[in-house]
Amino acid sequence: IDVSNFELLNVADTCSLWNVLASRLLSATATEAGVQLCSTNFVLYECLHKPGQLRPERAELQSRLRQKLASGSIKSHSIDIEDLQDVEVLRNRKRISNGELSVIVFARKTHQAVLTDDIKAQKLARSELAASMTQSTPHLFAWLYFHGRLNDSDKDTVVSELEVLGRRLQPHFDTFHAEAQRCRVTAK
Repeated sequence: IDVSNFELLNVADTCSLWNVLASRLLSATATEAGVQLCSTNFVLYECLHKPGQLRPERAELQSRLRQKLASGSIKSHSIDIEDLQDVEVLRNRKRISNGELSVIVFARKTHQAVLTDDIKAQKLARSELAASMTQSTPHLFAWLYFHGRLNDSDKDTVVSELEVLGRRLQPHFDTFHAEAQRCRVTAK
């Protein structure tokens, strides 16, 4: 992963939306850096309406997502009938959710990057889009760090904010942070 580059226009799946929104610092810094997130109605259904145990963490993330949708800082898009056929073709190739599949199809159609933290979805997205158009939340953090928008202590803050809301990404953040540090040193 090239931590010096990050596509600014992203179609996010459920997991990556939750991960970005779980850290107020990461979300605000990404927005300030020009990163834009959108998603599909499939993903919004998974986030806001799909039955499941209503835990305080989920309720907080849903509240944050509703605020972003209301302000227009995150937009939701439907996909067309022909897009649904693509979703069906992809579903037969990999066992991932309709939300993740819809994100890949919509990103391909609109020439945007996919933001996903699911390993299977990343693999499928890389086969459907250019590898540089498949991104993750730890990659976003590393890019912001590489360009000096976040610092070393911010990693602990972001990881802590994520953990408070049940999002456990510390090993991934550690790996990407180390790579961003290495790249910063070699870039000088």
